[in-house]
Amino acid sequence: MSVSQRRTTSRAIALGSSGLLLALALPATAASAAGGKGCDDRNNNTYAKLLECVTLDGVLEHERAFQKIADNSTDPVYPDSRAAGTEGYAASVDYVSELLEDAGYEVTKTPVEFRFDYPAVLQQLTPTEAEYDSGVFTNSGAGDVTGRVVPVDLALAPPRASTSGCEAADFTGLDFSGTSDIALVQRGTCNFAVKVQNATAAGAEAVVIFNQGNTPDREGVALGTLAPYEATVPVVGASFAAGEALAAAGSTARVQVRQPETRTDYNVIAELPGENTGNVVMAGAHLDSVPAGPGINDNGSGSSALLETALMMANSKPQNTIRFGWWAAEELGLLGSAAYVEGLSQEERDRIALYMNYDMVASPNYVQMVYDSDQSTWTAPVAIPDGSNAIEDLYESYYTKVGVPYDDAEYSGRSDYEAFILADIPSGGLFTGAEVVKTEEQAAIWGGTAGESFDPCYHQECDTIDNLAHDAFDVNSDLIAFAMLTFSYSTESVNGVPGKEVPGPPFELPAPAGPEGTFEEAAGGGGLAHDHDHHHAHDTVA
Repeated sequence: MSVSQRRTTSRAIALGSSGLLLALALPATAASAAGGKGCDDRNNNTYAKLLECVTLDGVLEHERAFQKIADNSTDPVYPDSRAAGTEGYAASVDYVSELLEDAGYEVTKTPVEFRFDYPAVLQQLTPTEAEYDSGVFTNSGAGDVTGRVVPVDLALAPPRASTSGCEAADFTGLDFSGTSDIALVQRGTCNFAVKVQNATAAGAEAVVIFNQGNTPDREGVALGTLAPYEATVPVVGASFAAGEALAAAGSTARVQVRQPETRTDYNVIAELPGENTGNVVMAGAHLDSVPAGPGINDNGSGSSALLETALMMANSKPQNTIRFGWWAAEELGLLGSAAYVEGLSQEERDRIALYMNYDMVASPNYVQMVYDSDQSTWTAPVAIPDGSNAIEDLYESYYTKVGVPYDDAEYSGRSDYEAFILADIPSGGLFTGAEVVKTEEQAAIWGGTAGESFDPCYHQECDTIDNLAHDAFDVNSDLIAFAMLTFSYSTESVNGVPGKEVPGPPFELPAPAGPEGTFEEAAGGGGLAHDHDHHHAHDTVA
């Protein structure tokens, strides 16, 4: 698919709800630049040239391609998606890798082995008959159980402060003596794995974990991972409404989790050697969606912005080696990036100067956020590698330069930067929000709708080409390109390795204006829930 003939004639950045526009002083068209040489053919080695060529139209072309891939997928298990293990994911790998190969990158596909789960079945048989949307918790056991539903210490009335299943005592006095008893537990307080371990110890043959229902972002189907715990019984998720129905007196139900299988997918890694091959600047985004839909914001947005940046830098002559990664199976627990880093020798890990992560950068009801490595807002639950602050500072200074307000996202490791920070590689990233609900204060700063999630289609079928904030996407695509070009010439601020100045007129960055400070709790942004208020493929908590 051609990546030419799609350049816009101007770019503008929307500043929140004020309606004010800040036009960047860039040449009129990419095609007319460099004496008629187009963006795909020239060395975009200055800020002006690269930012001229990384356009919203160019990024959206990749998004439309991902949408078409999902639409055309006739996968026998999860059609209409780009989930790991499906035809849609394989086609996404082909699309990205072929464009990069054509552009001249050294492209490798690194294998990622993972557990592939089939769709779950959750049916209520009495006192009413219904079939509910559900899903399999990662590391669930397999089985087909039809029997009594046993509610466990539920909090169905507001404020729904649930500790359901968190203590063995929650199961005292409940009858799990049968051969097919289904424990019904509510999300809240402790890790999903703890709830399942307690239910299994009490004698349950299946577990349904339904959402807490205490906030709008905790109404839909609860899903997450039990890892590293591996359950021996089937464990499925349900919405708060389904949980309420299943909690009725005399309720019986059927829970089915089919035996999973092992499948292999691929990360796509693209490299352009620089003058300094021992100093590698890396950026990545996960390429897979959840099975529910095409994943155009999560994470077609990060994948597309990164791809367009790579294509527009393909003819550059960087000082440092640049490397891009599109990760497999992030939604199953950050598996692709973890496998990649695990497969590197210590010598290869030491070559990586820094890693930048882009997971959801165009949420429709967005807040512009930067991973908070300096802990100005959040005390990080992980060790932060030295040098990460310099990445955060660059992002924040750029937002300040172009007049865009920003806030801090918890430096949690709940996306594909986790493997890199565990390897002590300086890391940073951008995020525009997932299931957390926007406040009135945030709506006043960034626009959008208070009382709705940053991405109302998060992990849903409606995460389509229409589920993108174009203004945030345009700003963040520029920033992704800006950061890659900056560090491709020098990482001295991060790891002390001297480099060179970016050619062309200097791009003076101001000191960061500082985060807006609008969050009272973490803004999500991760992987699968374990729980403790996670977002994304890494969630393990209730």
